[in-house]
Amino acid sequence: MNQRIELAPEVCGGRPVIRGTRITVDTVLGYLSAGDGMEDVLEGHPNLTRDDVLACLEFARRLSATHSVALAAA
Repeated sequence: MNQRIELAPEVCGGRPVIRGTRITVDTVLGYLSAGDGMEDVLEGHPNLTRDDVLACLEFARRLSATHSVALAAA
């Protein structure tokens, strides 16, 4: 898993978050899918970096690829 994304049961109910924060991957992806750009996300969350946002996208890509394989095999 990407070193910037963490899953811990005691943080946000175990949802994937950006390491050291309580900002979920879902939150970042939600902004991007609503049409906000990278700069908008970074402005709204000044403690995030460009690499954090890219890590969220990579996490989603890997998750999508994993589910695609699992569904195809079912």
